Amino acid sequence: MRKLNIGLTEEQRQGVINLLNQDLADAYLLLVKTKKFHWDVVGPQFRSLHLLWEEQYTALTETIDSVAERVRALGGYPVGTMEGFLKVASLKEQPNNIPLATEMVALLVNDHEQIIRNLREHVDQSSEKFHDEGTADFLTGLMEGHEEMAWMLRSFIEGESLQSDGSQQASGGIKTPVGV
Repeated sequence: MRKLNIGLTEEQRQGVINLLNQDLADAYLLLVKTKKFHWDVVGPQFRSLHLLWEEQYTALTETIDSVAERVRALGGYPVGTMEGFLKVASLKEQPNNIPLATEMVALLVNDHEQIIRNLREHVDQSSEKFHDEGTADFLTGLMEGHEEMAWMLRSFIEGESLQSDGSQQASGGIKTPVGV
């Protein structure tokens, strides 16, 4: 392979590639969880969650491809096996667990928020430690996508007090906006 001459040392590129491979593994694990919940969700929220998760796993599929291509553009090879993803990912699987609908949403929010925290750290490392502003910018865009997906999921369960089965909890009174 021809030596890359893009203004980054081999060590800088490899450092960024390692960060990107963790982000790739996390995105892939989140894709699998999102698809699984898309298939398994039941209850009154079925249709809205089924459609929301289809939108989100479609976006995650595009994200995964972009991250893998960024790794290749930097001269590396993306992680590409389930074994590799599970070794590198910060997210964890939850096998043998089919939670109720709102619990599924909460689990996905937690995963998106973990990825957002990781990406914030990876943006800083890409810029400050590895001097790769291109990857820092790329990761910032990924972070913004996860922030939006997390917001959509949080919005589904916030504002109402719901049981994990989707039923509404008894409320102690009517909530009014502050200052009213």
